[in-house]
Amino acid sequence: SFEIDENGIMNISATDKGTSKNAKITITNNKGRLSKDDIDKLIKEAEKYKDADEKIRKRVESKNALESYCVSVKHTLDDEKLKDKFDASEKTSVLEKVRETESWLSSNPEADTAEYEGKLKALETVFNPIMQKIYAQGGAPGGAPGGFPGGAGFPGGAPGAGGNSGPSVDEVD
Repeated sequence: SFEIDENGIMNISATDKGTSKNAKITITNNKGRLSKDDIDKLIKEAEKYKDADEKIRKRVESKNALESYCVSVKHTLDDEKLKDKFDASEKTSVLEKVRETESWLSSNPEADTAEYEGKLKALETVFNPIMQKIYAQGGAPGGAPGGFPGGAGFPGGAPGAGGNSGPSVDEVD
């Protein structure tokens, strides 16, 4: 009889019915496989570089966040619904800061996490107050006039303040 286990190891046993002599053999295929020592060595090596890999991952994430924010800011400035909400001087100053940041990104591809985060904060410091002003004026998409989402007459707004434009319910006996 023979059986193959989940590791690909074949166990064969044979019994001579006349003499009741029993013999067993195990066949393994180790060609091209890593030994237990090799696996342990690879695990230790991976643990050794874990911290360095984590630092690289964080650096790449912060770089991607900065690049994404630059693209998002430019997209917002070009948005048809918001285009005329920006003062020319505001738009110019934000675009200058975005170009400066993109230029810095091109010349510093291997900067550290803190530098990327610092550049992101600097860009946010220029852009966020402008967007807050636009939202407060109610000019951003999705906001209600006056910058009061969920205000009277809007979904989630004060009950009864929106007039009687909705359906009416009459109870019938």
